[in-house]
Amino acid sequence: MSLKRRNHGSGHSYTLDGRRVDGVTTLISKGVAKPGLMYWSARSVAEYVADADPSDLATLRGLGRDAMVAALKGVPWSQRDAAAVRGTAVHGFAEQLVAGSEVEVPDELAGHVEACAKFLDEWRIAPVVVEGLIGSRTHRYAGTFDLVADLPDGRRALLDYKTAASGVYGETALQLAAYRFADFYIGDDKREHLMSELNINVTYAVWIRADGYDVLPVDTGKDAATSPAFAMFRAAAYVARASEAMPDWIGEAEAA
Repeated sequence: MSLKRRNHGSGHSYTLDGRRVDGVTTLISKGVAKPGLMYWSARSVAEYVADADPSDLATLRGLGRDAMVAALKGVPWSQRDAAAVRGTAVHGFAEQLVAGSEVEVPDELAGHVEACAKFLDEWRIAPVVVEGLIGSRTHRYAGTFDLVADLPDGRRALLDYKTAASGVYGETALQLAAYRFADFYIGDDKREHLMSELNINVTYAVWIRADGYDVLPVDTGKDAATSPAFAMFRAAAYVARASEAMPDWIGEAEAA
């Protein structure tokens, strides 16, 4: 198979024609500024200190200043990793549900999985491609979309599940545009098929929460040539790749 995805640890990577290629979400993460991340990190640490049991804070102080600082610095990333694990688990259950399988769900994810099942039922989702690998030789990227499905009104939708507590971010449009306007996807026959042959009409983000779900339309444009979201994705990909060379632009100190 020309395009392969390899899972390792909490992440994954892609190879296309035997060469490693960048993933869609990695390019967006490196190429789009996230000023809110700085404030989220500071708030996470502040909330941890404000809500922590005094005995826990005393234990931290007992470790010494450097160890305490290191522990508190890790609070935001621990929360991020926990959220990522939850999101991955929900995506896995969603894949099983759309296939009609019965699932055993841990209590802490019951609300999310029930919301996902409710979405699939109420929207009468008819799956076409589930967890589809996509690739672009034109722009050298790869990715995995959640679901392409037919809706009861005849439209064909590209859908992406989101589980972040704070909602659906604008860069989701870049992500879905990159999927929609990729060169090809890998079908059940393990062969390449033109992405355009799926005839996708609409793109949606499905915000799955413990208390329900929302289906949010995402504007990815009509075609690759005129889509602002796809143009911005390509710009983000350029920034992400170019930024890797920045350290090399600074030379060694010179004598007077």
